[in-house]
Amino acid sequence: MIEAKGKMTSVSKKPATTIKQNKAVPQWIANNKQIIGIFAVLVILSLFFSVFSNSFATTGNMLNMLQQLAANLIVCVFMTLVITTSGIDLSVGSILSLASALIAVLIKAGLGSFEAFLIVLIVGAIVGLINGVVISYLSIPPFIVTLASMIYIQGLALLITGGYSIGIDGSAWLNAIGQGRVLNIPVSAIIAIVVVVVGWGVLTQTRFGTYVIGIGSNEESVRRSGVNIKKIKMLTYMFSGMAASFAGIVLATRLGSGSSNVGTGFEMAVIAAVVLGGTSLFGGIGTMLGSVFGVFLIGVIDNGLTLMNVSPYIIQIIQGSVLLLAVIVNTHVFSGKSLKRR
Repeated sequence: MIEAKGKMTSVSKKPATTIKQNKAVPQWIANNKQIIGIFAVLVILSLFFSVFSNSFATTGNMLNMLQQLAANLIVCVFMTLVITTSGIDLSVGSILSLASALIAVLIKAGLGSFEAFLIVLIVGAIVGLINGVVISYLSIPPFIVTLASMIYIQGLALLITGGYSIGIDGSAWLNAIGQGRVLNIPVSAIIAIVVVVVGWGVLTQTRFGTYVIGIGSNEESVRRSGVNIKKIKMLTYMFSGMAASFAGIVLATRLGSGSSNVGTGFEMAVIAAVVLGGTSLFGGIGTMLGSVFGVFLIGVIDNGLTLMNVSPYIIQIIQGSVLLLAVIVNTHVFSGKSLKRR
């Protein structure tokens, strides 16, 4: 109540909570424009393929697509962490190929499924650890380090298989990773969903995630606060290598054989998905939800065009164009923010 010209006049005031809520929604939209945009494109493309292909929107195709994208979803979680630190990991495709080939070779040599499984995961972790140590402690650019790893790991995968596919005769639980279903939902998809949820929790709810974002945003500031940034960066590459190994096991058990070429182009698909989803190539901004949408967008394009009988060569051209577009958009959106930080 206030007094104006001798009269008591009531003035209505909006509660502060209402004002904050009214501002919160536009702010959320402004902060997540790229995620909203990619989700909209995903919906539009899904509707398009549903109209022009009778098989696209079927339950069977959706579940098969989930199964096929499980490996990408698993690796994209850890690629998001790597790129958020302002790094990149080009070796995940070759590690995946090595894991696929190695588990087949080990089981064929008479090793038990569990032992082979552990060895393959450890090998992937070691490769990632080496990448992380060289990048973090020797200060060599991640592009150079992981490119070199990609080449020599691919060569190693070809060496142990001779360039041929090797059948996998593993135990039931191992085969279930790639081929099993629970309530008709692929086991690999369930695992991927769990990994995504855990990855989201790590990035958004833990100190480790805060350090990952901080390193990409302002590495020197994080270092001065007493955080061992070299260790954090090293761990992100180690986890990335282990995830790629597990993805190789998923693919090998789904296909029933190990191959040294199964990961060809895999790293580009994952990087494109992460960048499309809104994780900044300059570091400091990472989003798990966006990365998931990116994986599904690329998967929907591949699946939809295949069902429409489009040539695989044209599909590859389109996928390359999507990667280029992702880099252009990402650079345009985040370069100004990065320059301001620096």
